Amino acid sequence: MGSRWAFGGVFVLGLVAVVGPMVAPHDPLASDVARALQPPSGAHPFGTDALGRDILARVLAAARLDLGMALAAVGLAAPLGTVVGAAAGLWGDGASRLALRGADVLTALPIYLMAMVLVLALGGGIGVVILATALVNLPFYIRLARLQAVALRTAPVAMGARLAGMGQAAVLRHVVLPAVAPLVVVQASVNLGWAMLNAAGLSFLGLGVPPPMPEWGIMVAEGAAHLTGGSWWVAGFPALALVGAVLVLAQAGDALRDTLAVPGRA
Repeated sequence: MGSRWAFGGVFVLGLVAVVGPMVAPHDPLASDVARALQPPSGAHPFGTDALGRDILARVLAAARLDLGMALAAVGLAAPLGTVVGAAAGLWGDGASRLALRGADVLTALPIYLMAMVLVLALGGGIGVVILATALVNLPFYIRLARLQAVALRTAPVAMGARLAGMGQAAVLRHVVLPAVAPLVVVQASVNLGWAMLNAAGLSFLGLGVPPPMPEWGIMVAEGAAHLTGGSWWVAGFPALALVGAVLVLAQAGDALRDTLAVPGRA
């Protein structure tokens, strides 16, 4: 039952991201200062922000952007980190140590410092958010794949493949990567929530998606200034959407781990 709820939540999140912007009651970018900071009502179920924009429409539009950035970041980090880590573990101690040192360097750099460097080098925008988030998540896959490859390097299946005439690249492709794949899938499902939170955090600090584009982190940052004035809905609904999405993705990761019978969490 728990797995059904978790996967159902992911389905609903995906449906909102795909269909939500198309069924939104208002244009998420349309402003009307005469309706600024209106509380939730029938016309605006989530209220309006300081520029009179409909918060429900902006929350729905932001779901597509935030989920898309998280998927892109994990989709970039998971294959690259898996191949690098698996190759390092299979090819020996020198390559393995080099991969680990690279992972340590990426882990030691705070995501926000890395994002600031990327913004200075490349300029802001969605691409910088995706790249910074992917780099932060890369060490998870390098370490996971390397650990499994080291265990498989002297396993009978790998030794048999070598005796059959397979080179290291073929052993990597046909033996190591298929064995690592279930663990990587579980790790990626867990990282999706973290990636979404990282991307929203960057935008919250002004290092990511530029306004007025609807994004949960930006909306929380903009709404925080109005909390003391009692306009809680400006930041409250985007924050609830972000927390709900992260929790749903985390639960789905746990459910997927149980479904695939993967021991523990990477």
